[in-house]
Amino acid sequence: MNIFRSLIAKVWQDPNAAEVVKIESGQLYLVRPGNIRSSRECIYNEAIATIRRVPSIDHNFQLVITRVYEEGDQELLEDEDETSADEERVFLISQELEFRRGAGEGDDQATFVWRDLDGDVDELYEFVMTEETNEPTRAFFETCMYRAMYERKYKMSADNIGDQDLSEFTWKPPAPKRAGAGKKAPLVASESASPTGSREHSSPRKVTKSSPNKIKAMPANTATVVEEDAQFFVWDVEVDGFVSAHDDFLRAKILESTSNDYKYWIVATDEQEDLIMHKIAADMNPRWSPKTQSVTWNFYVDGAYGSWAFQFNSSDAYENFKVAFARAAWETLHHTPFNKIKPDEQAYVLSATNEDVEMRDAQNEDEDEEEVVSELDPDEEPSEDEEEEDDNASPHLQGERNSQLTIGYKGDRSYVVRGSNIGVFSHAGRNQVKYYATISKVSTPKGREFKPREVILHDQDTKMVLMNPAEPHSLYSMDIERGKVVEEWKVHEDVTVDHIAPDNKFAQMTPEQTLVGASHNALFRIDPRISGLKMVDSQYKQYVSKNRFSGVATTSSGKLAVASAKGDIRLFDSIGKNAKTALPPLGDPIIGIDVTADGRWIVATTKAYLLLIDTLIGEGRYAGSLGFDRSFPANAKPMPRRLQLRSEHVAYMNQEVNFSPARFNQGEGQVENAIVTSTGQYVVAWDFAKVKKGQLDKYEIKKYEDTVVQDNFKFGDDKEIIVALENNVLAINKKNLKRPTRASLVGPMTGLHHRSSIVNSPY
Repeated sequence: MNIFRSLIAKVWQDPNAAEVVKIESGQLYLVRPGNIRSSRECIYNEAIATIRRVPSIDHNFQLVITRVYEEGDQELLEDEDETSADEERVFLISQELEFRRGAGEGDDQATFVWRDLDGDVDELYEFVMTEETNEPTRAFFETCMYRAMYERKYKMSADNIGDQDLSEFTWKPPAPKRAGAGKKAPLVASESASPTGSREHSSPRKVTKSSPNKIKAMPANTATVVEEDAQFFVWDVEVDGFVSAHDDFLRAKILESTSNDYKYWIVATDEQEDLIMHKIAADMNPRWSPKTQSVTWNFYVDGAYGSWAFQFNSSDAYENFKVAFARAAWETLHHTPFNKIKPDEQAYVLSATNEDVEMRDAQNEDEDEEEVVSELDPDEEPSEDEEEEDDNASPHLQGERNSQLTIGYKGDRSYVVRGSNIGVFSHAGRNQVKYYATISKVSTPKGREFKPREVILHDQDTKMVLMNPAEPHSLYSMDIERGKVVEEWKVHEDVTVDHIAPDNKFAQMTPEQTLVGASHNALFRIDPRISGLKMVDSQYKQYVSKNRFSGVATTSSGKLAVASAKGDIRLFDSIGKNAKTALPPLGDPIIGIDVTADGRWIVATTKAYLLLIDTLIGEGRYAGSLGFDRSFPANAKPMPRRLQLRSEHVAYMNQEVNFSPARFNQGEGQVENAIVTSTGQYVVAWDFAKVKKGQLDKYEIKKYEDTVVQDNFKFGDDKEIIVALENNVLAINKKNLKRPTRASLVGPMTGLHHRSSIVNSPY
């Protein structure tokens, strides 16, 4: 490839050259293996292949296939009122494309092939070059593809690298499977394989297993907390289901350290040996199913996330193991004996493990009815262009990444914080956002540039209130039209402003001037109209305990839900008083909180799961009231529900779950019917109606090339989601999210461990 070095120097090092290299003539096909003739669909009969720089984003390139019209074709399309939406196909160049040369149909028709990342795992695009494209041109194009992959992966120039540095990007076919390696019968079929879509009612079947290898001895000084008979299963990525990892029932145990250091392990053991020994931690993602009397979990071993399952032979064994696991997980996080907390708090913690329980007031209409209605709704047609790069892409600062997203309520705008700049994007309709402007170099009135830590819109979207990490006792007011910070609001000399929220859920649509503020252990009102310090002294309440408040949300009537890094949640009817309801922590820090407009439902976000809470008091003297107005009876606290990804889906994703703050869709007079969040490269949305029926795993998902920083519904819309990636901003229709399957989650089947490589990994 060094023979192209001088040519590459000419085309690659010119930053003003949008196009790096081009193949002038070819045809584009979509290949679907499995069918002989119908598997190869011609997309463009004549096309041009181009490697193009991504505007204003360093080290990113696109493979662009552009349709070329034959004489008369363009006029024919115009006569038929066709649009130009399908005039080109754009692919972000990355190793995930698995780009390589194809077999071709002859010496005069060489081909390039790459994966269709939006299709099934085995679907490919194929670009067939004509005889006019000679071998040096094809080789140069291929070299440029690998250089683009190198720059994207390592975020550095490929100018000084050698051929050996590009070798890792050349596609290598997977090793052939061993003959006679029979697949195991799945414990639970995947959603993609199950004709009914239900995995909970499948029964395990007897299978043959290979003998496990001996493992290290268990840690010394341990005692058994619980021990029950169970069948043992592991998720097999090739079978796409749970398969048996042991011939018969074995002993499922939880062990504890006797050193009083609150360490616990989940263990599978038979008469001869221990098969696994996994330390209980916050990222295990346990999911309990009373219908099959089983538990599934994740564990990171040998560079990959695996998924395992126990299925117990009785309901008593299932309940005993579940309670022991919940207590162990709680003590691991709190380093305090579970028995020392109040009985009602113990019951609250244990109730969070109850799944598939229908909630009060859940609608009972047929699940499929709303799906049929949505299919007939023309406004909900899936969009195919939400990810296309916009010609007016926003400029980006070198080294900076998008960090925050806030959605306008009145101005049909979204604002994205990137370093000390704020990008302004307009909602263009048809699930599109367009770059509108940049507010550059955000600075204090004294001219000190800063990177906003938290922002909210204010005063009918004419202002933006910003938090400056260097000035924790102040807020800054920006005039949106001028794009300039015009005021510093000094709140208090001693009390820091760690979090802010609007006076009520829809306050930013009104001229309301006051805000709600929170420090680590105090709540207060902020009024910028007051001269001097802006805190309202009569509406300030400091709490004695170290609460470590981590987020505030308000209802449409101004009641407050306050979360903490300790994991507890407090509900207030107003500022300046004690909480009406205090819900004990499950243990995991809460990083975000949202509430429905009427205050009925709360969603709190932790790193590994969302916590959904119904604030309606169901019994006692104040039955029918909300927890914001009255306290729950000690024996009738709400039953929290954990929304989390299925462990087998995490195994496919092969990355740690790290949720961004979840949000309900919102709009005045609109009923909340969806919850959206993100983790890593994935946007995740739950159907709220199905969640209230107890179907906690009814979520849909979409994977992106880049990390999702934050996402939220467009105001007043329960279909359009605005997504801020690290280097892009786009909109997506909720119908473009897919049910989680191997194809939608994992992309190429690389880096995933087969059952045999993880089943006997003890630590």
